[in-house]
Amino acid sequence: MQTLQRSYRGLSLVMELNWDRIISFLTIAFALVVGAYVGSLLGSL
Repeated sequence: MQTLQRSYRGLSLVMELNWDRIISFLTIAFALVVGAYVGSLLGSL
């Protein structure tokens, strides 16, 4: 149980420190997916 608590605290620290990077990565990935979708729609016209 103690190991689980330590690993959870470590994970929450990593998430807290890298939250802006995760948001940036997800935003870029979402933009790429939307761009590919729009490009496939325009390509079929």
